[in-house]
Amino acid sequence: MKFPSFVAVSAALFSFFTGSAAMAAETLDTVPRTAIMSAFPPEWTALQAALQDRKDYPVGGTVFATGTIEGKPVLLFLSGVSMVNAAMTTQLALDRFSVARIVFSGVAGGADPSLDIGDVVVPEAWSEYLQSVFAREKVGGGYALPSFADKPLANDGMIFPQPAEVSKEAGKVEKHFWFAADPQLLAIAKTVASTVVLKDCTADNKCLARKPKIVVGGHGVSGQAFVDNKAFREYAHKIFEARVIDEESAAVAHVAYADGIPFIAFRSLSDLAGGGPGENEIGTFLTLASDNSASVVEAFLKALPYSIESK
Repeated sequence: MKFPSFVAVSAALFSFFTGSAAMAAETLDTVPRTAIMSAFPPEWTALQAALQDRKDYPVGGTVFATGTIEGKPVLLFLSGVSMVNAAMTTQLALDRFSVARIVFSGVAGGADPSLDIGDVVVPEAWSEYLQSVFAREKVGGGYALPSFADKPLANDGMIFPQPAEVSKEAGKVEKHFWFAADPQLLAIAKTVASTVVLKDCTADNKCLARKPKIVVGGHGVSGQAFVDNKAFREYAHKIFEARVIDEESAAVAHVAYADGIPFIAFRSLSDLAGGGPGENEIGTFLTLASDNSASVVEAFLKALPYSIESK
C-alpha cells in the first residue's frame, strides 16, 4: 500500500480547515507592489527610513507597511526568524496584498571561503538543507536509508538531504531540490552591482580588513538552525556549493514558486557561520551587513522598470 505524502495530506487538511477563511480574506491594498521582507528589526531599519508615504496594516502579529522607495510601490514587512515564520508571513502577504514580486533583504552567514563579512550575495538558487533524512546507523559502520529516500547529494554523517515537495495543483506533487531566483530580477541585480558603495566600518569604527563586494549568482541554503560550526559550513559549501546560509530565504523561495511569484534575495554576510578564528561576528557587524543589503536593494528598486509584471 502506498501512503500519501506528508505534503499532500497537510495541504488537504489545511484546505479543509482554512479554505473558507482564505477565500474570505480581505484584500487590504490593490496596488501591485514589490514585497520587501526582512527577518527581524535590525535588518529593515534602513529600508523603513527610505519608505515614503507610509501606511501600516496590522494583520495578526505582523505589521505590513505600504509606500514607495525610489518611486516604486513597495510592501515592507518582517517575516520573523525561521523557515516556518518566513513561509507563513509570505503567504499572508500574498493573500492580503497585490504582490508583483518578492525581495528578501537581510543578513546571513558566509559559507564560501572566498567571501567575507560585509559582502552582499544574491544567489541564483536556494535549497532547504534540513529537508533531510536522519538515517540509522548500520552494524559495522555506515548508514541505512529508508527505501523511499533519495540520495541526490552526499550526506553529512547521518544527515541525507532530500528534495522538498511542492503542491502547485490539486493531487500533483512536485519534488524540487533547488528553488531558483527570477532570471529577470537577477539580471537587474547584476546591472546595479557595480554602482553601490558598501560600508566597511561600523559606527564605532570597527572596520573590515578589505572593501566588501556584491556577488550575483551561486547558491544559498536555508534551514532551522543558526549555523556557527566550521565543519558544517565547509560541508554546505562543498556539497551544496553554498555561498550563504540563513534561516528564511529558501522557505520564501518555496512559497513564491508555489504561487508563481518572482523572487530574489539579497543577503549580506554578518558572520562566517563558524569559519572565523574567534567568537561569531554577528554581534559586531549585524548593522553594517544589514545596511549593505538595504543599500543594494534600494539601488535594485531604482533600476526596477515598471514594465516587469507579476508572472
